[in-house]
Amino acid sequence: MDYAIIRLGGKQYRVREGEYLVVDRVKTEAGKSFTPDVLLGADGVTVTATVLSHERGPKIRIGKYRRRTGYKRHNGFRAATSRIEFSLGAAKKKAPAAAAPKQQQAEAMPAEAVHDDHVKGMPSGYDKMTVAQIGEGAKTWNRPMLAAALAYEQAHAARKGAIAALESALTAKKADA
Repeated sequence: MDYAIIRLGGKQYRVREGEYLVVDRVKTEAGKSFTPDVLLGADGVTVTATVLSHERGPKIRIGKYRRRTGYKRHNGFRAATSRIEFSLGAAKKKAPAAAAPKQQQAEAMPAEAVHDDHVKGMPSGYDKMTVAQIGEGAKTWNRPMLAAALAYEQAHAARKGAIAALESALTAKKADA
């Protein structure tokens, strides 16, 4: 799991490595780190939050008005916020001995078969691509590559944007043929 869900100031946030958020003001000084409560994440993952700066949010104007009486009042509000950067600690490894047989298996296989993640016919590095990259790349991929990528999305990731981009690219290829 490459993200964690934490509780901070009575709210829940989904955080990733190196990501920063603007949250309600925390008591920790700027430049210091703290560890928030982890609600969901890989077993043993630790989240460290570093306070980058304390800021104030945008000004919100509040106006009161009563007609025909000359009553007008204006007030403003700026929320106290903190900009926080998150880093996810490595999860504790449960069974390091289990990696050894897989490594021996990989040494016995040819170089093309080592990559378990890569499905034959899909573009290389597909599992690391974002939905936007898939949408751009789908325009240049051939029909078997699109079909393999679509099957992978439906079975594994199920990202709606990627599925829609692949389906539209497939229908465009079929219309051209």
